[in-house]
Amino acid sequence: MAYTISDLQYLMARLRNPETGCPWDLKQTFTSVVPHTLEEVYELVDAIEQGDSDQIRQELGDVLFQIVFYSQLAAESAQFSFAEVVDGIVAKLLRRHPHVFPSGELNSERKIDAPADETIKARWEEIKQQEREQKSQHSAMDDVPQALPGLTRASKLQKRAAQQGFDWQELQQVISAFRAEIDELEEAIGAANPKQIADEMGDVLFSAVNVARHLNLDAEAVTRGACAKFERRFRFVEQRCEETGVIAAKGQHNSQMELFWNEAKAAGL
Repeated sequence: MAYTISDLQYLMARLRNPETGCPWDLKQTFTSVVPHTLEEVYELVDAIEQGDSDQIRQELGDVLFQIVFYSQLAAESAQFSFAEVVDGIVAKLLRRHPHVFPSGELNSERKIDAPADETIKARWEEIKQQEREQKSQHSAMDDVPQALPGLTRASKLQKRAAQQGFDWQELQQVISAFRAEIDELEEAIGAANPKQIADEMGDVLFSAVNVARHLNLDAEAVTRGACAKFERRFRFVEQRCEETGVIAAKGQHNSQMELFWNEAKAAGL
């Protein structure tokens, strides 16, 4: 017999039972669970990028458990229930997909061909703007979460500004702006001003995200890819050092390690 979502909710309630539950689970709050949620989501992303379907299935279960956990905490304090969470997301998705559910009802169907992607995207943003206005959020920046990873938040802020017409039109303009930020960073370094250096370094990273966005690239994803590439190549360097007896002196440039690094690049790692 396969377990169901109801079984998972029952299990969660048992874990939170004040008399017979798990001491660790009973200590948790919304705030204390957040780090675990972030970790589970990143583990899911990693499984997806690895293409491991069995691991994806397991990590999806872990993420689902986080949602059930929060819902249980909320139900205990009479804030909302898991059913209300489900109802809310279904209602929102019905509202945001009029090209699929024309009457806004779950059983309604479109009788004509789907509109063009750009039309769908424009309507999606229009609906989201209406939702922001209903929440008394009048700035395009209002609901971009502060807790997002820096690169992701930068991209979202830039997209919001672009929707308001505040954006470069040509890729070359974006790249020129990126180079200008690097020049300003070099000037700050030359002035030996720590605060200014940090400020300009932030501008360089923000501008790099803008370049990625104009290339239709996800800055967070390409950065993870760069990290994975660096890790592969450095592991190769470590292996070659061990094979050849090269000893790296900490804090000093090692020309032999650089040669090994180039070997890794030549090997396509």
